[in-house]
Amino acid sequence: MLCLGIESSCDETSAAVVDSDRNILSHIIYSQIPDHQKYGGVVPELAARAHILAIDEVVRKTLADAGKTINDIDVIAATAGPGLIGGVLVGWEFAVGLSQATNKPLVAVNHLEGHALVPRLTNNVEFPYLLVLASGGHTQILLARGVADYEIIGQTLDDSAGEAFDKVAKMLGLGYPGGPIVDARAGLGNPTAFKFPRPLCDKPGCDFSFSGIKTSVRTQVTNNKERIANESFINDICASFQAAVVDCIINRLQNALRNDRVKAANPGALVVAGGVAKNSAIREAMEKMALEAGLAYAAPPLNLCTDNGAMIAWAGIENYRLGRMVKEPVAPRPRWPLTEL
Repeated sequence: MLCLGIESSCDETSAAVVDSDRNILSHIIYSQIPDHQKYGGVVPELAARAHILAIDEVVRKTLADAGKTINDIDVIAATAGPGLIGGVLVGWEFAVGLSQATNKPLVAVNHLEGHALVPRLTNNVEFPYLLVLASGGHTQILLARGVADYEIIGQTLDDSAGEAFDKVAKMLGLGYPGGPIVDARAGLGNPTAFKFPRPLCDKPGCDFSFSGIKTSVRTQVTNNKERIANESFINDICASFQAAVVDCIINRLQNALRNDRVKAANPGALVVAGGVAKNSAIREAMEKMALEAGLAYAAPPLNLCTDNGAMIAWAGIENYRLGRMVKEPVAPRPRWPLTEL
């Protein structure tokens, strides 16, 4: 089975052809980062316009790189939410038109489920598994019981981890996107140079809070304006901030493994996915924790952590196998929790 996947929920226009044997035949990502860097973040209107200009060529090239035509495709899958609604609409309506013109079945993919299922594409992870889904918009601990079957064990009460990384980078004048830059600079700094808080780590439960860490960073920056041009100061801030985020994630995961519902499900793997899954310190800490807990560990390759068409194609295949395809008009959604699948 061949699936064409289309993703346009934020600032990447992406498409991929994936088969049911977990082979990625082709994969194109057109990134809009240069368009948004001068604004320090994604501008929704500019993003939607860029998707319109790029999507036709991205899909054409994806099919050509796979050595396929649209007639060879068995099913079409596209992100129908959540995300920036202007971008979601572009990709979704393109997929609807393609499906209607070719009489191919269409799957409406939840963008978050694309991230949640990508370890099954790359690592063939079996259900159930414990998943940390961390991105610019979400930070959640989920019990993945099956396709379209997710239980939230913990989630952020304020900022997402990705949002905190981007905002810290902006405070330090490091540019956008901030996550990879902070990660790189943290590798050059001292993680104990500043004592940033670990919110909720002394509390029961599995929820996160990253806003206090971010505020503490702002206080240090404000109180040390004369040092902001000092490279070692910036490196130490990044290292200390990143260490605090990692400690919070590991602490909440430790609680999750003691959660009665998680223990009853007996997950066989600990998985991290989403854009923040590219962070080297988070990947390393979670791998160590999985080893200590006797769990398998899985993280997608770096190019499949951020938004991409391959994860949408694979989620399309998984849902299509269960008969979950579009049978009546679907309205794209800016918000679409995994628990509503």
